[in-house]
Amino acid sequence: MEELLKALADPTRAVILDELVEHTGQTLFEICNRLSSRHGINPSRQAISQHLQVLEAAGLVRSERSGRYKFHYVDTAPLLRITERWPNAGRQDSTREADGIGGTTDPGVPRAGALPASKGKKP
Repeated sequence: MEELLKALADPTRAVILDELVEHTGQTLFEICNRLSSRHGINPSRQAISQHLQVLEAAGLVRSERSGRYKFHYVDTAPLLRITERWPNAGRQDSTREADGIGGTTDPGVPRAGALPASKGKKP
């Protein structure tokens, strides 16, 4: 899980994943060109190669050699581990409130269990 979160934390790696989702099966050269022309990101090929290695270690990218070329493919299956670790996180309260359970949706009325704002002087 740590490798997955580390891989997703870097903005350049997120853009690489975006590009591979849009057009999977790219070579390093193609990825570098797309990052440069579409996003203004101009790191060295070695830097992009290192980003791809981190993404591969996390299982988000797999690569295959075909002759002289190495093609990179996106694999979003590891992202399911995040939802398995924190299932329905944040969804239960909003679902319950929408159903009228556990409080009101009026922003002027505090939710059930919420502490009232203190009025008066600070201690």
